Amino acid sequence: MVYPNFLDQKSREVIEYSSEYLLISVLHNLLQGECNPDLRLLGCSVLAPQCEKDKAIKPCRHVCENLKKNCLPAFDAIDMAWPYFLDCDRFFAGEEEGCFDPLAKLRGEVDAEEDLPSDLPATFIQFKHHSYSQMVSTLKKTASKCSHIATTYSIGRSFEGKDLFVIEFSTKPGHHELLKPEFKYIGNMHGNEVVGKELLIYLAQYLCSEYLLGNPRIQTLINNTRIHLLPSLNPDGYELAAEEGAGYNGWVIGRQTAQNLDLNRNFPDLTSEAYRRAGIRGARLDHIPIPQSYWWGKVAPETKAVMKWLRSIPFVLSASLHGGELVVTYPYDYSMHPMEEKMFSPTPDEKVFKMLAKAYADAHPVISDRSELRCGGNFVKRGGIINGAEWYSFTGGMADFNYLHTNCFEVTVEVGCEKFPLEEELFTIWHENKGALLNYMEMVHRGIKGIVSDKFGNPIKNARISVRGIQHDVTTAADGDYWRLLPPGTYIISAQAPGYSRVMKRVTIPSRMKQAGRVDFVLRPAEAWPNKLLRRSMEDSYDPYDPLELFDPHAQHRQPEARGGSSPGREKPWWWSYFSSLDLHKPLWLLKQR
Repeated sequence: MVYPNFLDQKSREVIEYSSEYLLISVLHNLLQGECNPDLRLLGCSVLAPQCEKDKAIKPCRHVCENLKKNCLPAFDAIDMAWPYFLDCDRFFAGEEEGCFDPLAKLRGEVDAEEDLPSDLPATFIQFKHHSYSQMVSTLKKTASKCSHIATTYSIGRSFEGKDLFVIEFSTKPGHHELLKPEFKYIGNMHGNEVVGKELLIYLAQYLCSEYLLGNPRIQTLINNTRIHLLPSLNPDGYELAAEEGAGYNGWVIGRQTAQNLDLNRNFPDLTSEAYRRAGIRGARLDHIPIPQSYWWGKVAPETKAVMKWLRSIPFVLSASLHGGELVVTYPYDYSMHPMEEKMFSPTPDEKVFKMLAKAYADAHPVISDRSELRCGGNFVKRGGIINGAEWYSFTGGMADFNYLHTNCFEVTVEVGCEKFPLEEELFTIWHENKGALLNYMEMVHRGIKGIVSDKFGNPIKNARISVRGIQHDVTTAADGDYWRLLPPGTYIISAQAPGYSRVMKRVTIPSRMKQAGRVDFVLRPAEAWPNKLLRRSMEDSYDPYDPLELFDPHAQHRQPEARGGSSPGREKPWWWSYFSSLDLHKPLWLLKQR
């Protein structure tokens, strides 16, 4: 950079002791993570502008205007004025004047994928390690190539501001379709476990090209399923791991997020509450609300983004891809006796989870290999699957949270003993996992599905679907549709909702049935609704002031006013104490004019 900067500050020392610099340093805390690191980067582009040939270049005005539009509500929520040095007209320039985008790297617009020959076959997949920007570029190109069945979106931002990109495949991308189940794969939860990330990038390209080529298996899968692939949940950790390089990365560097948090220990512990409820007659082990005490700890933005994602889409089935072993684990991951590190701790859906785990393991040529002298050989006698808590117990896991807070069943797949293998190994790893990835996705169509409505045909949202003998319900989505994963067998299924009489049906699922059986329910108003049968609807199961409801992963929606507010007689806002170290240069420009 060159001095003076755009604020006429003539040295680094002057900048670092300024109120503008201090504001940039504390904005993350003041706004509770909203709009950061975007605001920090935007502010730095004014305090320490980029320069070429000894000339400072102004940041782009459109970037400032977009950020102000999205972030001004967050400032209003804490009664703070928009900083003067982020005046979009005064310190920023139009593209015609020549400017730079300080947020370009956050969107993966730097270090893009190298150009490839134009005559490559449609099925070409480049088996390589992808940087964050290369991953984003590949996903966007794939979605563009198959725009009629694919789209990309972000569920939120990492701590360092990278979008958590998802590529979706469906006949109606971006929309939930009636009775079409929702499926997701998540990779790279631990930043140094990179195989899952690469597998999902390859899978996206494979689904696109094979659909276009008319592959009947892929066309059937996409035509009947909405598929979401999130290759990297921890892009910040991946960058740290990638600095060491393939083949050299250990078991620690990059595992955690930029906040030094292990994402698979960062979810609410609902398993302990499930164990407490298990002995209570009539208590349900499903849709357990998040305890308020959870929010007193440090919650990663990546974790919040996943929880918000789960609330917005009625996922049925999921798998998280990890590395370091070769085995499929399933809930519970937390032991029913906390002092026991290795204890079989089944859910009420033990048979369902074993069916799901075996679907992946049996389709994987190495996991299904009976040799004990290989990666994952310790699990051969178990068929390559194991209850998570029986392997090793931990709390705060994503799979347990999926099962206990939502309708979604999730397993964890350890896809290989090397966490960051060499590039020449990736082709083999893809071929070992390709069939298993497809086979597991197809399991979303096992069991039953249907619509719950009233006698006029109106859908009933949040009706409960119960299976006799299984202490875990699923609930209907906004359109009244539901999906209940079940192995073959005969079941008594019931549907109920507050204000309606319960309806029961006897259902048999044949052993060779590969598609979900259709079981609809029509509920009639109850004359008297016994108190013991009253169920809180899903809308009531969340605290009205649940911080997750207030959390905006993209900082694009207005934050509700904080409870309590500031008292009329207060001279300065609560955040004024952050600037107490500034004697003569307190930021009066942050105080709103009354």
